[in-house]
Amino acid sequence: MKRLRPNATALVAVLFAALPLSPAFAHTGTGVSLGLLSGFMHPLSGADHLVAMVAVGLWGAQLGNPAIWVLPVTFPLVMAVGGLLGVLGVPLPAVEPVIALSGIALGLMVALSARPPLWVAAVMVGVFAIFHGYAHGRELPEAADAVAYAAGFVAATGLLHLSGILIGVLVGWEAGARVVRACGAAIGCVGVYFLLAAVGVIE
Repeated sequence: MKRLRPNATALVAVLFAALPLSPAFAHTGTGVSLGLLSGFMHPLSGADHLVAMVAVGLWGAQLGNPAIWVLPVTFPLVMAVGGLLGVLGVPLPAVEPVIALSGIALGLMVALSARPPLWVAAVMVGVFAIFHGYAHGRELPEAADAVAYAAGFVAATGLLHLSGILIGVLVGWEAGARVVRACGAAIGCVGVYFLLAAVGVIE
C-alpha cells in the first residue's frame, strides 16, 4: 500500500485556526442562522461524536486510496439520512450506546491498523453514521431551519474527518504511524467511558 508523505503541519494549523472554538454562537439568531450554527456546533460540542468522526479520517488515511475519501464521504451522506430519521421522530433503539460503541470500534480499528475490505469498512462507518445523524436530528432546535441544521452538522463532520486525515498522514513515517495508532487507542478509551455512562455504570 502506497504511503502518504505530505507536509501536513501548515494544513493542520490552518484547519484548527478555522474551527470555531467557542460554543457561544451555537444558539444565536433564528431560522436558517440558528439552524446552521446549531448544526455546526453539535458534533464539535460532544466528545462522543467528535472522536468517532476524527477516527473515520484517521482510519481512511491508514487504509490509503480509495478509503481515504470513501470513508469520509460515506459517513456524512449516511449521517444525513439518520438526521432525517431523528427529525421525523422515527424510533431507533440504543442510540447513545451505539454512538459510544462507534468510538470503541473505530478507535480499535485505528489502534490495530486494521485493513478489512473496503466495503466492510464502509458498511461499518455507514451503520455508525446513522446513529450519529439520528442524535443530531433529535436535537434540532425548535426555532431552527432543518435543512440549514443538517448542512451545519454535515459541514462540521467533514472538518472533523479532515482533521483526522491530516493527523493520519503521519502514517507515512514509522514514528508517526505509532502516534496515529495511539490516537486510535485514546479514542477507544473515550468510547469505553461514554458506553459506561450510557448504560448507567458511571455518571
